[in-house]
Amino acid sequence: QVHKTPAATPIIMEDVYNLIQERNSYETIPFLPIHASNFFLSNLADALQTRCESLEKQYYLEQQQLLVEAHQIEEAAQDHGTNTNDNDPSTASSSENTRLRVEVAQLHSGLKEKIKKELHSTAAMEARQALDSLQEEKLAQEITISSLKMELERSNEITTHLQTELENAKSLTRLSEKQFDGLKDAIRQLQAENEEKTTLNERLVENAVAEKEKMAEQFNSMNDMVEKLQKEISMLRSYNKKSEKGWFRLPNSQKESKSTTAVEGTSDDTAAAQVRKWGAFGAVLPSKPLYTIKAHREDASCVMYDGTNLNLVATSSSDATVRVWDTSNGQLQATFSGGGSLPMTGVDMSGGLVTCCGADKTCRVWEYKTRRLIHQLAGHSQKITCVKLFPGEKNIVTGSADRSIRIWDISRHIYTQTTTFRHSSTANCSDVFVETQPVVTGHLDGGVRFWDVRSGDRVLDIPTLHEGGVTSVQWKPGSSHQVLTCGRDSTMKIIDVRTQSVVKTFRNSALRILSNNARCSFSPDAAGKCVACGGGDNGDVFVFDVATADLKKRLSSAHQSGVVGLAWGKGGTNGQQIATVDKSGVLVLWA
Repeated sequence: QVHKTPAATPIIMEDVYNLIQERNSYETIPFLPIHASNFFLSNLADALQTRCESLEKQYYLEQQQLLVEAHQIEEAAQDHGTNTNDNDPSTASSSENTRLRVEVAQLHSGLKEKIKKELHSTAAMEARQALDSLQEEKLAQEITISSLKMELERSNEITTHLQTELENAKSLTRLSEKQFDGLKDAIRQLQAENEEKTTLNERLVENAVAEKEKMAEQFNSMNDMVEKLQKEISMLRSYNKKSEKGWFRLPNSQKESKSTTAVEGTSDDTAAAQVRKWGAFGAVLPSKPLYTIKAHREDASCVMYDGTNLNLVATSSSDATVRVWDTSNGQLQATFSGGGSLPMTGVDMSGGLVTCCGADKTCRVWEYKTRRLIHQLAGHSQKITCVKLFPGEKNIVTGSADRSIRIWDISRHIYTQTTTFRHSSTANCSDVFVETQPVVTGHLDGGVRFWDVRSGDRVLDIPTLHEGGVTSVQWKPGSSHQVLTCGRDSTMKIIDVRTQSVVKTFRNSALRILSNNARCSFSPDAAGKCVACGGGDNGDVFVFDVATADLKKRLSSAHQSGVVGLAWGKGGTNGQQIATVDKSGVLVLWA
Protein backbone atom coordinates (compact mmCIF):
# COMPACT_ATOMS: atom_id res chain seq x y z
CA GLN A 1 0.00 0.00 0.00
CA VAL A 2 1.36 3.38 -1.08
CA HIS A 3 0.94 6.25 1.38
CA LYS A 4 0.51 9.57 -0.45
CA THR A 5 1.37 12.85 1.12
CA PRO A 6 -1.28 15.56 0.95
CA ALA A 7 0.87 17.79 -1.26
CA ALA A 8 1.32 15.01 -3.82
CA THR A 9 -2.46 14.43 -4.45
CA PRO A 10 -3.21 17.56 -6.58
CA ILE A 11 -0.04 17.02 -8.54
CA ILE A 12 -1.14 13.46 -9.40
CA MET A 13 -4.67 14.58 -10.42
CA GLU A 14 -3.25 17.36 -12.60
CA ASP A 15 -0.96 14.81 -14.26
CA VAL A 16 -3.98 12.55 -14.96
CA TYR A 17 -5.88 15.49 -16.49
CA ASN A 18 -2.90 16.36 -18.69
CA LEU A 19 -2.58 12.75 -19.80
CA ILE A 20 -6.27 12.66 -20.81
CA GLN A 21 -5.89 15.92 -22.78
CA GLU A 22 -2.82 14.50 -24.47
CA ARG A 23 -4.67 11.27 -25.31
CA ASN A 24 -7.57 13.27 -26.83
CA SER A 25 -5.11 15.24 -28.96
CA TYR A 26 -3.47 12.02 -30.13
CA GLU A 27 -6.85 10.47 -31.01
CA THR A 28 -8.15 13.63 -32.75
CA ILE A 29 -5.19 14.12 -35.09
CA PRO A 30 -5.93 10.99 -37.29
CA PHE A 31 -9.49 12.26 -37.96
CA LEU A 32 -8.50 15.74 -39.12
CA PRO A 33 -7.76 14.55 -42.72
CA ILE A 34 -11.08 12.67 -42.71
CA HIS A 35 -12.94 15.84 -41.78
CA ALA A 36 -11.10 17.77 -44.53
CA SER A 37 -11.83 15.04 -47.09
CA ASN A 38 -15.48 14.96 -46.04
CA PHE A 39 -15.73 18.74 -46.48
CA PHE A 40 -14.08 18.51 -49.92
CA LEU A 41 -16.34 15.64 -51.02
CA SER A 42 -19.42 17.50 -49.77
CA ASN A 43 -18.44 20.55 -51.86
CA LEU A 44 -17.73 18.33 -54.89
CA ALA A 45 -21.10 16.57 -54.48
CA ASP A 46 -22.86 19.95 -54.31
CA ALA A 47 -21.03 21.07 -57.47
CA LEU A 48 -21.95 17.88 -59.32
CA GLN A 49 -25.54 18.16 -58.14
CA THR A 50 -25.69 21.72 -59.44
CA ARG A 51 -24.19 20.61 -62.77
CA CYS A 52 -26.65 17.75 -63.02
CA GLU A 53 -29.54 20.10 -62.40
CA SER A 54 -28.23 22.55 -65.00
CA LEU A 55 -27.91 19.70 -67.56
CA GLU A 56 -31.42 18.51 -66.83
CA LYS A 57 -32.69 22.07 -67.19
CA GLN A 58 -30.81 22.46 -70.50
CA TYR A 59 -32.21 19.14 -71.67
CA TYR A 60 -35.70 20.30 -70.81
CA LEU A 61 -35.21 23.62 -72.61
CA GLU A 62 -33.78 21.96 -75.72
CA GLN A 63 -36.64 19.44 -75.70
CA GLN A 64 -39.14 22.30 -75.50
CA GLN A 65 -37.32 24.10 -78.27
CA LEU A 66 -37.43 20.99 -80.46
CA LEU A 67 -41.11 20.58 -79.76
CA VAL A 68 -41.69 24.21 -80.70
CA GLU A 69 -39.68 23.81 -83.89
CA ALA A 70 -41.57 20.60 -84.75
CA HIS A 71 -44.83 22.34 -84.11
CA GLN A 72 -43.73 25.23 -86.30
CA ILE A 73 -42.71 22.85 -89.06
CA GLU A 74 -46.05 21.10 -88.90
CA GLU A 75 -47.87 24.40 -89.07
CA ALA A 76 -45.67 25.50 -92.00
CA ALA A 77 -46.38 22.23 -93.73
CA GLN A 78 -50.10 22.61 -93.22
CA ASP A 79 -49.98 26.14 -94.56
CA HIS A 80 -47.94 25.02 -97.55
CA GLY A 81 -50.31 22.13 -98.19
CA THR A 82 -53.24 24.45 -98.21
CA ASN A 83 -51.54 26.68 -100.69
CA THR A 84 -50.62 23.74 -102.88
CA ASN A 85 -54.11 22.38 -102.87
CA ASP A 86 -55.33 25.62 -104.13
CA ASN A 87 -52.92 25.48 -107.11
CA ASP A 88 -52.65 21.71 -107.75
CA PRO A 89 -54.69 19.77 -105.37
CA SER A 90 -53.62 16.32 -106.45
CA THR A 91 -49.94 15.80 -107.12
CA ALA A 92 -48.24 18.74 -105.42
CA SER A 93 -49.82 18.29 -101.99
CA SER A 94 -48.91 14.63 -101.67
CA SER A 95 -45.28 15.11 -102.66
CA GLU A 96 -44.89 18.07 -100.32
CA ASN A 97 -46.44 16.26 -97.40
CA THR A 98 -44.17 13.34 -97.94
CA ARG A 99 -41.09 15.53 -97.94
CA LEU A 100 -42.18 17.35 -94.80
CA ARG A 101 -42.86 14.12 -92.97
CA VAL A 102 -39.40 12.88 -93.87
CA GLU A 103 -37.82 16.07 -92.56
CA VAL A 104 -39.86 15.91 -89.34
CA ALA A 105 -38.86 12.28 -88.84
CA GLN A 106 -35.24 13.17 -89.44
CA LEU A 107 -35.48 16.03 -86.97
CA HIS A 108 -37.13 13.78 -84.36
CA SER A 109 -34.48 11.11 -84.80
CA GLY A 110 -31.69 13.71 -84.65
CA LEU A 111 -33.22 15.21 -81.53
CA LYS A 112 -33.55 11.80 -79.95
CA GLU A 113 -29.96 10.96 -80.82
CA LYS A 114 -28.77 14.26 -79.42
CA ILE A 115 -30.77 13.78 -76.23
CA LYS A 116 -29.52 10.21 -75.93
CA LYS A 117 -25.96 11.33 -76.43
CA GLU A 118 -26.37 14.06 -73.86
CA LEU A 119 -27.97 11.71 -71.35
CA HIS A 120 -25.49 8.96 -71.95
CA SER A 121 -22.43 11.10 -72.13
CA THR A 122 -19.33 9.95 -70.23
CA ALA A 123 -19.08 13.00 -68.03
CA ALA A 124 -22.63 12.61 -66.82
CA MET A 125 -22.15 8.94 -66.04
CA GLU A 126 -18.86 9.54 -64.24
CA ALA A 127 -20.41 12.38 -62.31
CA ARG A 128 -23.28 10.17 -61.28
CA GLN A 129 -20.95 7.39 -60.23
CA ALA A 130 -18.70 9.83 -58.37
CA LEU A 131 -21.75 11.28 -56.74
CA ASP A 132 -22.90 7.86 -55.61
CA SER A 133 -19.47 6.97 -54.22
CA LEU A 134 -19.21 10.33 -52.53
CA GLN A 135 -22.59 9.85 -50.97
CA GLU A 136 -21.51 6.42 -49.71
CA GLU A 137 -18.28 7.86 -48.30
CA LYS A 138 -20.23 10.69 -46.77
CA LEU A 139 -22.55 8.19 -45.10
CA ALA A 140 -19.58 6.22 -43.73
CA GLN A 141 -17.91 9.39 -42.51
CA GLU A 142 -21.13 10.50 -40.87
CA ILE A 143 -21.25 7.16 -39.05
CA THR A 144 -17.57 7.60 -37.99
CA ILE A 145 -18.26 11.16 -36.91
CA SER A 146 -21.21 10.02 -34.82
CA SER A 147 -19.07 7.36 -33.12
CA LEU A 148 -16.35 9.94 -32.51
CA LYS A 149 -18.92 12.28 -31.06
CA MET A 150 -20.05 9.53 -28.71
CA GLU A 151 -16.41 8.88 -27.72
CA LEU A 152 -15.91 12.59 -27.25
CA GLU A 153 -18.97 12.74 -25.01
CA ARG A 154 -17.62 9.84 -22.94
CA SER A 155 -14.22 11.56 -22.75
CA ASN A 156 -15.94 14.76 -21.66
CA GLU A 157 -17.80 12.83 -18.98
CA ILE A 158 -14.54 11.27 -17.79
CA THR A 159 -12.86 14.67 -17.85
CA THR A 160 -15.73 16.14 -15.86
CA HIS A 161 -15.46 13.28 -13.35
CA LEU A 162 -11.70 13.75 -13.10
CA GLN A 163 -12.12 17.47 -12.65
CA THR A 164 -14.58 16.77 -9.86
CA GLU A 165 -12.09 14.38 -8.25
CA LEU A 166 -9.37 16.96 -8.79
CA GLU A 167 -11.41 19.56 -6.95
CA ASN A 168 -12.06 17.06 -4.15
CA ALA A 169 -8.36 16.23 -4.03
CA LYS A 170 -7.50 19.92 -3.89
CA SER A 171 -9.89 20.40 -1.00
CA LEU A 172 -8.42 17.37 0.74
CA THR A 173 -4.94 18.72 0.06
CA ARG A 174 -5.84 22.04 1.62
CA LEU A 175 -7.27 20.19 4.62
CA SER A 176 -4.14 18.01 4.83
CA GLU A 177 -1.91 21.07 4.63
CA LYS A 178 -3.78 22.60 7.52
CA GLN A 179 -3.44 19.35 9.48
CA PHE A 180 0.25 19.15 8.51
CA ASP A 181 0.82 22.67 9.76
CA GLY A 182 -0.90 21.70 12.99
CA LEU A 183 1.28 18.61 13.28
CA LYS A 184 4.42 20.68 12.67
CA ASP A 185 3.41 23.01 15.44
CA ALA A 186 2.72 20.04 17.71
CA ILE A 187 6.10 18.49 16.78
CA ARG A 188 7.89 21.75 17.52
CA GLN A 189 6.20 21.88 20.90
CA LEU A 190 7.12 18.25 21.56
CA GLN A 191 10.71 18.92 20.49
CA ALA A 192 10.90 21.86 22.84
CA GLU A 193 9.47 19.72 25.65
CA ASN A 194 11.90 16.91 24.72
CA GLU A 195 14.84 19.28 24.86
CA GLU A 196 13.73 20.50 28.26
CA LYS A 197 13.27 16.93 29.50
CA THR A 198 16.62 15.89 27.97
CA THR A 199 18.35 18.73 29.75
CA LEU A 200 16.58 17.79 32.97
CA ASN A 201 17.48 14.13 32.43
CA GLU A 202 21.14 15.02 31.87
CA ARG A 203 21.15 17.00 35.08
CA LEU A 204 19.49 14.12 36.90
CA VAL A 205 21.98 11.65 35.42
CA GLU A 206 24.88 13.86 36.45
CA ASN A 207 23.45 14.15 39.93
CA ALA A 208 22.84 10.38 40.05
CA VAL A 209 26.39 9.67 38.85
CA ALA A 210 27.80 12.08 41.42
CA GLU A 211 25.70 10.51 44.16
CA LYS A 212 26.67 7.05 42.96
CA GLU A 213 30.35 7.94 43.02
CA LYS A 214 29.93 9.39 46.48
CA MET A 215 28.10 6.25 47.64
CA ALA A 216 30.75 4.07 45.99
CA GLU A 217 33.47 5.93 47.87
CA GLN A 218 31.50 5.56 51.09
CA PHE A 219 30.89 1.90 50.33
CA ASN A 220 34.60 1.33 49.64
CA SER A 221 35.56 3.09 52.86
CA MET A 222 33.01 0.96 54.71
CA ASN A 223 34.46 -2.18 53.08
CA ASP A 224 37.94 -1.11 54.15
CA MET A 225 36.63 -0.54 57.64
CA VAL A 226 34.93 -3.96 57.60
CA GLU A 227 38.15 -5.62 56.45
CA LYS A 228 40.10 -3.89 59.21
CA LEU A 229 37.50 -4.94 61.77
CA GLN A 230 37.56 -8.52 60.47
CA LYS A 231 41.33 -8.56 60.75
CA GLU A 232 41.10 -7.21 64.29
CA ILE A 233 38.45 -9.81 65.14
CA SER A 234 40.56 -12.62 63.73
CA MET A 235 43.58 -11.31 65.64
CA LEU A 236 41.57 -11.12 68.84
CA ARG A 237 40.29 -14.66 68.26
CA SER A 238 43.82 -15.95 67.72
CA TYR A 239 45.00 -14.13 70.86
CA ASN A 240 42.09 -15.62 72.74
CA LYS A 241 42.94 -19.14 71.55
CA LYS A 242 46.61 -18.67 72.41
CA SER A 243 45.75 -17.36 75.86
CA GLU A 244 43.50 -20.36 76.44
CA LYS A 245 46.29 -22.75 75.42
CA GLY A 246 48.86 -20.90 77.53
CA TRP A 247 50.99 -19.78 74.58
CA PHE A 248 51.66 -16.42 76.19
CA ARG A 249 53.66 -17.85 79.11
CA LEU A 250 57.04 -16.20 79.45
CA PRO A 251 59.99 -18.49 78.62
CA ASN A 252 62.63 -19.28 81.17
CA SER A 253 65.19 -17.20 79.42
CA GLN A 254 64.99 -14.49 76.85
CA LYS A 255 67.64 -16.19 74.73
CA GLU A 256 65.65 -19.43 74.58
CA SER A 257 62.60 -17.54 73.47
CA LYS A 258 64.43 -15.71 70.68
CA SER A 259 66.15 -18.85 69.46
CA THR A 260 62.94 -20.86 69.46
CA THR A 261 61.09 -18.15 67.59
CA ALA A 262 63.87 -17.83 65.04
CA VAL A 263 64.00 -21.59 64.39
CA GLU A 264 60.24 -21.88 64.04
CA GLY A 265 60.05 -18.91 61.64
CA THR A 266 62.87 -20.25 59.53
CA SER A 267 61.38 -23.71 59.26
CA ASP A 268 57.93 -22.34 58.31
CA ASP A 269 59.33 -20.01 55.65
CA THR A 270 61.50 -22.76 54.18
CA ALA A 271 58.61 -25.21 53.97
CA ALA A 272 56.31 -22.65 52.32
CA ALA A 273 59.03 -21.69 49.87
CA GLN A 274 59.66 -25.34 48.98
CA VAL A 275 55.96 -25.96 48.42
CA ARG A 276 55.46 -22.79 46.35
CA LYS A 277 58.50 -23.56 44.19
CA TRP A 278 57.13 -26.98 43.27
CA GLY A 279 57.15 -27.06 39.44
CA ALA A 280 58.54 -23.54 39.06
CA PHE A 281 61.89 -24.52 37.52
CA GLY A 282 60.83 -27.61 35.59
CA ALA A 283 57.82 -29.01 33.79
CA VAL A 284 56.15 -31.48 36.14
CA LEU A 285 53.72 -33.51 34.06
CA PRO A 286 50.35 -34.34 35.63
CA SER A 287 49.49 -37.98 36.01
CA LYS A 288 46.01 -38.28 37.52
CA PRO A 289 42.84 -36.27 38.15
CA LEU A 290 42.96 -34.79 41.64
CA TYR A 291 39.36 -33.44 41.67
CA THR A 292 36.47 -33.94 39.26
CA ILE A 293 33.78 -31.30 39.78
CA LYS A 294 30.43 -30.64 38.15
CA ALA A 295 31.20 -26.95 37.83
CA HIS A 296 28.25 -25.75 35.69
CA ARG A 297 24.76 -26.86 34.72
CA GLU A 298 25.50 -26.29 31.01
CA ASP A 299 28.59 -26.59 28.84
CA ALA A 300 31.71 -24.74 30.02
CA SER A 301 33.50 -22.33 27.69
CA CYS A 302 36.80 -21.36 29.34
CA VAL A 303 39.09 -21.97 32.33
CA MET A 304 41.87 -19.69 33.65
CA TYR A 305 44.29 -19.72 36.60
CA ASP A 306 44.67 -16.72 38.86
CA GLY A 307 47.93 -15.10 37.81
CA THR A 308 48.83 -14.09 41.38
CA ASN A 309 47.08 -16.59 43.66
CA LEU A 310 48.18 -20.03 42.56
CA ASN A 311 45.38 -21.86 44.41
CA LEU A 312 42.46 -20.32 42.49
CA VAL A 313 41.00 -21.16 39.08
CA ALA A 314 38.04 -19.47 37.31
CA THR A 315 35.58 -21.08 34.87
CA SER A 316 32.89 -19.62 32.58
CA SER A 317 29.88 -21.31 31.05
CA SER A 318 26.83 -20.97 28.84
CA ASP A 319 24.71 -20.80 32.02
CA ALA A 320 25.77 -17.09 32.25
CA THR A 321 27.92 -17.58 35.37
CA VAL A 322 31.59 -17.35 36.31
CA ARG A 323 32.79 -19.50 39.23
CA VAL A 324 36.06 -19.46 41.18
CA TRP A 325 37.38 -22.71 42.71
CA ASP A 326 40.04 -23.55 45.29
CA THR A 327 42.47 -25.97 43.65
CA SER A 328 43.68 -27.30 47.02
CA ASN A 329 40.32 -28.83 47.96
CA GLY A 330 38.09 -28.40 44.89
CA GLN A 331 35.64 -26.19 46.78
CA LEU A 332 33.60 -23.39 45.24
CA GLN A 333 34.80 -19.99 46.47
CA ALA A 334 32.66 -17.49 44.56
CA THR A 335 29.98 -17.25 41.88
CA PHE A 336 29.53 -14.22 39.63
CA SER A 337 26.42 -13.86 37.49
CA GLY A 338 26.23 -12.12 34.14
CA GLY A 339 22.81 -10.73 34.94
CA GLY A 340 21.00 -12.52 32.14
CA SER A 341 20.60 -15.80 30.28
CA LEU A 342 23.17 -15.18 27.51
CA PRO A 343 26.27 -17.43 27.62
CA MET A 344 29.70 -16.38 28.84
CA THR A 345 32.43 -16.96 26.24
CA GLY A 346 35.67 -16.07 28.06
CA VAL A 347 37.18 -15.45 31.52
CA ASP A 348 40.40 -14.16 33.06
CA MET A 349 41.57 -13.65 36.65
CA SER A 350 44.55 -11.80 38.09
CA GLY A 351 45.47 -9.35 40.82
CA GLY A 352 42.21 -9.73 42.73
CA LEU A 353 40.09 -9.00 39.62
CA VAL A 354 37.79 -11.38 37.77
CA THR A 355 36.67 -10.45 34.26
CA CYS A 356 34.44 -12.22 31.78
CA CYS A 357 32.88 -11.55 28.38
CA GLY A 358 29.76 -12.92 26.75
CA ALA A 359 27.10 -12.83 24.09
CA ASP A 360 25.44 -9.77 25.69
CA LYS A 361 28.12 -7.55 24.00
CA THR A 362 29.60 -6.44 27.36
CA CYS A 363 32.62 -7.29 29.50
CA ARG A 364 32.20 -7.34 33.29
CA VAL A 365 34.91 -6.78 35.90
CA TRP A 366 34.45 -7.87 39.54
CA GLU A 367 36.58 -7.38 42.62
CA TYR A 368 37.17 -10.86 43.99
CA LYS A 369 37.43 -9.98 47.66
CA THR A 370 34.30 -7.85 47.88
CA ARG A 371 32.40 -9.78 45.14
CA ARG A 372 31.19 -6.45 43.74
CA LEU A 373 30.90 -5.43 40.10
CA ILE A 374 33.21 -2.45 39.50
CA HIS A 375 32.99 -2.12 35.69
CA GLN A 376 30.70 -3.19 32.86
CA LEU A 377 32.48 -2.36 29.59
CA ALA A 378 30.06 -1.55 26.76
CA GLY A 379 31.01 -0.59 23.21
CA HIS A 380 31.01 -3.70 21.03
CA SER A 381 28.08 -4.14 18.63
CA GLN A 382 28.16 -7.97 18.67
CA LYS A 383 29.11 -10.72 21.11
CA ILE A 384 32.56 -10.56 22.72
CA THR A 385 34.61 -13.67 21.98
CA CYS A 386 37.74 -13.24 24.15
CA VAL A 387 39.08 -11.17 27.06
CA LYS A 388 42.53 -10.77 28.64
CA LEU A 389 43.87 -8.69 31.55
CA PHE A 390 47.12 -6.79 30.99
CA PRO A 391 49.93 -7.34 33.49
CA GLY A 392 49.32 -4.89 36.30
CA GLU A 393 45.53 -5.23 35.92
CA LYS A 394 45.06 -1.65 34.70
CA ASN A 395 43.95 -2.48 31.15
CA ILE A 396 41.85 -5.10 29.40
CA VAL A 397 41.83 -6.25 25.77
CA THR A 398 38.62 -7.66 24.25
CA GLY A 399 37.86 -9.16 20.84
CA SER A 400 34.40 -9.30 19.31
CA ALA A 401 32.38 -10.70 16.43
CA ASP A 402 32.00 -7.10 15.22
CA ARG A 403 35.59 -7.54 13.93
CA SER A 404 37.16 -5.10 16.36
CA ILE A 405 39.72 -5.43 19.17
CA ARG A 406 39.40 -2.81 21.91
CA ILE A 407 41.71 -1.73 24.75
CA TRP A 408 40.02 -0.50 27.97
CA ASP A 409 41.52 1.48 30.85
CA ILE A 410 40.00 0.24 34.13
CA SER A 411 42.44 1.90 36.54
CA ARG A 412 39.89 4.55 37.59
CA HIS A 413 36.34 4.54 38.89
CA ILE A 414 35.03 5.27 35.37
CA TYR A 415 36.49 3.15 32.60
CA THR A 416 37.62 4.57 29.25
CA GLN A 417 38.19 2.98 25.86
CA THR A 418 41.69 3.94 24.74
CA THR A 419 42.40 2.10 21.46
CA THR A 420 40.39 0.23 18.82
CA PHE A 421 41.90 -2.16 16.25
CA ARG A 422 39.82 -3.35 13.29
CA HIS A 423 40.16 -6.28 10.93
CA SER A 424 38.02 -8.09 8.38
CA SER A 425 37.91 -11.29 10.48
CA THR A 426 36.61 -12.02 14.00
CA ALA A 427 39.20 -12.46 16.75
CA ASN A 428 38.67 -15.76 18.63
CA CYS A 429 41.52 -15.33 21.17
CA SER A 430 44.12 -12.88 22.44
CA ASP A 431 47.15 -12.74 24.75
CA VAL A 432 49.39 -10.09 26.32
CA PHE A 433 52.91 -10.80 27.57
CA VAL A 434 54.06 -7.45 29.01
CA GLU A 435 52.82 -3.90 28.67
CA THR A 436 55.45 -3.02 26.07
CA GLN A 437 54.90 -6.12 23.91
CA PRO A 438 52.29 -6.16 21.11
CA VAL A 439 48.89 -7.75 21.67
CA VAL A 440 48.57 -11.00 19.70
CA THR A 441 45.18 -12.14 18.36
CA GLY A 442 44.03 -15.28 16.53
CA HIS A 443 41.27 -14.92 13.94
CA LEU A 444 38.51 -16.87 12.31
CA ASP A 445 40.20 -16.68 8.89
CA GLY A 446 43.19 -18.67 10.22
CA GLY A 447 45.54 -15.71 10.59
CA VAL A 448 47.50 -14.31 13.55
CA ARG A 449 47.92 -10.52 13.99
CA PHE A 450 50.11 -8.39 16.25
CA TRP A 451 48.98 -4.91 17.40
CA ASP A 452 50.98 -2.05 18.90
CA VAL A 453 48.97 -0.65 21.83
CA ARG A 454 50.83 2.67 21.91
CA SER A 455 50.52 3.59 18.23
CA GLY A 456 47.27 1.72 17.49
CA ASP A 457 48.80 0.09 14.38
CA ARG A 458 48.98 -3.49 13.18
CA VAL A 459 52.67 -4.34 13.23
CA LEU A 460 52.60 -7.91 11.90
CA ASP A 461 50.18 -10.15 10.01
CA ILE A 462 50.69 -13.89 9.49
CA PRO A 463 47.69 -15.00 7.37
CA THR A 464 46.33 -18.53 6.79
CA LEU A 465 48.38 -20.07 9.59
CA HIS A 466 45.63 -22.60 10.36
CA GLU A 467 42.83 -23.92 8.20
CA GLY A 468 39.39 -23.27 9.66
CA GLY A 469 40.48 -20.59 12.12
CA VAL A 470 42.77 -19.98 15.11
CA THR A 471 41.31 -20.93 18.51
CA SER A 472 44.17 -20.08 20.93
CA VAL A 473 47.30 -17.91 21.11
CA GLN A 474 49.86 -17.65 23.95
CA TRP A 475 53.23 -15.94 24.32
CA LYS A 476 55.94 -18.39 25.43
CA PRO A 477 57.01 -17.85 29.07
CA GLY A 478 60.24 -15.87 29.22
CA SER A 479 60.29 -15.26 25.45
CA SER A 480 59.30 -12.17 23.49
CA HIS A 481 59.47 -13.71 20.02
CA GLN A 482 57.68 -17.10 20.16
CA VAL A 483 53.91 -17.68 20.21
CA LEU A 484 51.97 -20.94 20.59
CA THR A 485 48.83 -21.26 18.42
CA CYS A 486 46.06 -23.81 18.09
CA GLY A 487 43.67 -24.16 15.13
CA ARG A 488 40.59 -25.91 13.84
CA ASP A 489 42.87 -28.03 11.66
CA SER A 490 43.68 -29.97 14.91
CA THR A 491 47.30 -28.84 15.05
CA MET A 492 49.37 -26.69 17.43
CA LYS A 493 52.19 -24.52 16.10
CA ILE A 494 55.00 -22.41 17.56
CA ILE A 495 55.79 -19.39 15.39
CA ASP A 496 58.85 -17.15 15.55
CA VAL A 497 57.80 -13.50 15.30
CA ARG A 498 61.22 -12.39 14.07
CA THR A 499 61.24 -14.68 11.03
CA GLN A 500 57.43 -14.98 10.73
CA SER A 501 57.82 -18.72 10.29
CA VAL A 502 56.60 -21.91 11.99
CA VAL A 503 59.35 -23.51 14.07
CA LYS A 504 57.35 -26.43 15.52
CA THR A 505 54.13 -28.25 14.62
CA PHE A 506 52.34 -30.64 17.00
CA ARG A 507 49.71 -33.11 15.80
CA ASN A 508 48.26 -36.48 16.70
CA SER A 509 45.69 -38.64 14.94
CA ALA A 510 43.55 -38.81 18.11
CA LEU A 511 43.66 -35.03 18.73
CA ARG A 512 40.71 -33.15 17.23
CA ILE A 513 39.87 -29.48 17.78
CA LEU A 514 36.11 -28.94 17.40
CA SER A 515 35.49 -25.56 19.07
CA ASN A 516 36.43 -21.98 18.21
CA ASN A 517 37.42 -21.31 21.84
CA ALA A 518 39.52 -24.47 22.42
CA ARG A 519 42.65 -23.45 24.32
CA CYS A 520 46.21 -24.79 24.45
CA SER A 521 49.05 -23.82 26.81
CA PHE A 522 52.78 -23.86 27.39
CA SER A 523 54.01 -25.52 30.56
CA PRO A 524 54.63 -22.81 33.20
CA ASP A 525 58.34 -23.54 33.64
CA ALA A 526 60.80 -20.84 32.59
CA ALA A 527 61.73 -22.62 29.34
CA GLY A 528 58.22 -23.74 28.34
CA LYS A 529 59.42 -27.29 27.69
CA CYS A 530 55.97 -28.78 27.04
CA VAL A 531 52.65 -27.84 25.45
CA ALA A 532 49.21 -29.29 26.21
CA CYS A 533 45.80 -29.33 24.53
CA GLY A 534 42.46 -31.09 25.09
CA GLY A 535 40.70 -33.38 22.62
CA GLY A 536 37.39 -32.01 21.41
CA ASP A 537 35.74 -35.40 20.89
CA ASN A 538 37.33 -37.96 23.28
CA GLY A 539 37.97 -35.76 26.35
CA ASP A 540 41.66 -36.70 26.57
CA VAL A 541 44.52 -34.29 27.39
CA PHE A 542 47.58 -34.41 25.10
CA VAL A 543 51.01 -33.24 26.34
CA PHE A 544 53.80 -32.75 23.74
CA ASP A 545 57.54 -32.22 24.15
CA VAL A 546 58.57 -28.88 22.59
CA ALA A 547 62.10 -30.02 21.68
CA THR A 548 61.04 -33.13 19.74
CA ALA A 549 57.36 -32.35 18.96
CA ASP A 550 56.53 -35.90 20.16
CA LEU A 551 53.56 -36.88 22.32
CA LYS A 552 54.89 -37.19 25.84
CA LYS A 553 51.75 -38.10 27.78
CA ARG A 554 48.05 -38.70 27.12
CA LEU A 555 45.67 -38.27 30.06
CA SER A 556 42.30 -39.98 29.69
CA SER A 557 39.24 -41.37 31.49
CA ALA A 558 38.49 -38.15 33.41
CA HIS A 559 36.16 -36.44 30.91
CA GLN A 560 33.12 -38.08 29.34
CA SER A 561 32.76 -35.38 26.65
CA GLY A 562 35.06 -33.20 24.59
CA VAL A 563 37.46 -30.79 26.29
CA VAL A 564 36.86 -27.13 25.33
CA GLY A 565 39.19 -25.29 27.75
CA LEU A 566 42.62 -25.95 29.24
CA ALA A 567 44.91 -23.94 31.57
CA TRP A 568 48.37 -24.86 32.91
CA GLY A 569 49.49 -23.00 36.04
CA LYS A 570 52.63 -23.10 38.16
CA GLY A 571 50.96 -25.19 40.84
CA GLY A 572 49.62 -24.45 44.28
CA THR A 573 50.53 -25.90 47.64
CA ASN A 574 49.13 -29.27 46.58
CA GLY A 575 51.08 -29.52 43.32
CA GLN A 576 48.00 -29.27 41.12
CA GLN A 577 48.92 -27.76 37.73
CA ILE A 578 46.48 -28.44 34.85
CA ALA A 579 42.77 -27.59 34.81
CA THR A 580 40.37 -28.64 32.02
CA VAL A 581 36.64 -28.14 31.36
CA ASP A 582 34.41 -29.99 28.92
CA LYS A 583 31.12 -29.60 27.04
CA SER A 584 29.07 -31.04 29.92
CA GLY A 585 30.32 -28.42 32.42
CA VAL A 586 32.77 -30.74 34.27
CA LEU A 587 35.99 -29.27 35.72
CA VAL A 588 38.95 -31.62 36.25
CA LEU A 589 41.95 -30.57 38.35
CA TRP A 590 45.00 -32.70 37.41
CA ALA A 591 48.03 -33.35 39.63
